[in-house]
Amino acid sequence: MNEQVERLIRQICPQFSGVSSYINGQWVVGSGEKISVKFAHDGSDMLDYLDADESIVEQLHNCTAMAQQQWSDLTASKRGQLIYRLGEKIAEHQEILAQIESRTANKPIRDARGEVAKVAEMFCYYAGWADKLHGETIAVPTSHLNYTVYEPLGVVLQITPWNAPIFTCGWQIAPAITAGNAVILKPSELTPITSLLVAYLAEQVGMPKGLINVVAGYGHTIGQKLIDKANVQKVIFVGSVSTGKQIATRAAKRIIPCVLELGGKSANIVFEDADYDKALRGAQNAIFANAGQSCVAGSRLLIQSDIFDRFVADLAKSTHKFVVGNPTEEITQISPINNKKQFEQICAVLQNAQKQGASIAAGNIHPIPQTEGYYINPTVLIGDNGLDCAQQEIFGPVVVAIPFQDEDEAIRIANDSQFGLAGAVWTTDVAKAHRIAKSIKAGTIWINGYKTIHVSSPFGGYKDSGYGRSSGLAALHEYSQIKSVWVETAVTPLVNFGYGAQEA
Repeated sequence: MNEQVERLIRQICPQFSGVSSYINGQWVVGSGEKISVKFAHDGSDMLDYLDADESIVEQLHNCTAMAQQQWSDLTASKRGQLIYRLGEKIAEHQEILAQIESRTANKPIRDARGEVAKVAEMFCYYAGWADKLHGETIAVPTSHLNYTVYEPLGVVLQITPWNAPIFTCGWQIAPAITAGNAVILKPSELTPITSLLVAYLAEQVGMPKGLINVVAGYGHTIGQKLIDKANVQKVIFVGSVSTGKQIATRAAKRIIPCVLELGGKSANIVFEDADYDKALRGAQNAIFANAGQSCVAGSRLLIQSDIFDRFVADLAKSTHKFVVGNPTEEITQISPINNKKQFEQICAVLQNAQKQGASIAAGNIHPIPQTEGYYINPTVLIGDNGLDCAQQEIFGPVVVAIPFQDEDEAIRIANDSQFGLAGAVWTTDVAKAHRIAKSIKAGTIWINGYKTIHVSSPFGGYKDSGYGRSSGLAALHEYSQIKSVWVETAVTPLVNFGYGAQEA
């Protein structure tokens, strides 16, 4: 394991002795295949550990049910206090967690700091909801008092990706435990560290052992075993469409519901009447932040024809100003692609795009001197919506610029996609902005902005981008089941069937 990363981890968890799963307050070393993770900047060794084995499923079965019951037995107010303390504890360790996240997730350090701060905010936000998850009283047309209550599901399985590990960890765990559940989290095998530390910190503030468990290992081994055999009542998955389909199929065999947050190919629409400079900066942020490794990346840039050539030229020119390099350096704006597999996939997409007729306005594979890192320059392609690069999620700093004539054509192109996660429109015409927002089939729409996401607002997709919602009150409902209670209040209830004691 990278010595610097290990020193950082020990500042939070002194007893840390290598990557392993964290189950019921204990570090559990796997016995499966060796997993090796590289530092994407130069290909040096980052992590080496053993895949979790199937025996961990039984351990989870024994501890999660007990922890969930202990958690539910606390008052809602007390649970909220502990959740808030966890937010404070994460904020207290913000810089260390950010340094670890930057190195292990290959994320620019300034981005990592912002994401850790948001995770702290997530727990603090949901802490306030803990004693406010109310049911309702329903005015039924009978003599009954009818009311509803929200109850926890029990134990939930969460599978999170490598592009934003600590962010998606908090994004899912915070509402799950607020609703009263215990959690089994299976992060990407490439980025388990910060999720493990969040689980460790949860117990340091007084949460029950076994309430938050993190399993370190492959999805195709221990991840599948957890879906097939763990005592879970719901599966939450954030990742690719193909893997999401497999997970939903396996869960359906056990009649376990899912929340799926899958891929995106978001349309970022710029009209000729937009504030030009703001739209230009917005287009850069939409696709080049986090090296384009975001499910909501604005990877299809739809530009009205009258300004198309000028806008593409200015966007291409701007790509040369970004600092591409080591994620741990303060000046870095665009880091390497997280892993070799993804890097090679992006390279293949770029080669295919040129074969299909796309032209390159800016960008290429970017070799950093004296490194073997997975670097790709911010890239601007010019093409049409029928190209593979305009239909497939690339998950890299690659945008396809597509011209359109009018509002109707912009809407048609935007909706001509299997995905429906997000989209944006840039215009000074308020009425047009709202018409576009209503017409685009996506779960999140931005008007004169991009990538604004907050824990208080629901997030999720349409079509192949998945179903269910994360964050906001909607997430608490996803992590709850609703019960209807009927209380007879009549002195002499009307009963149309059966016999009384004397008649019997």
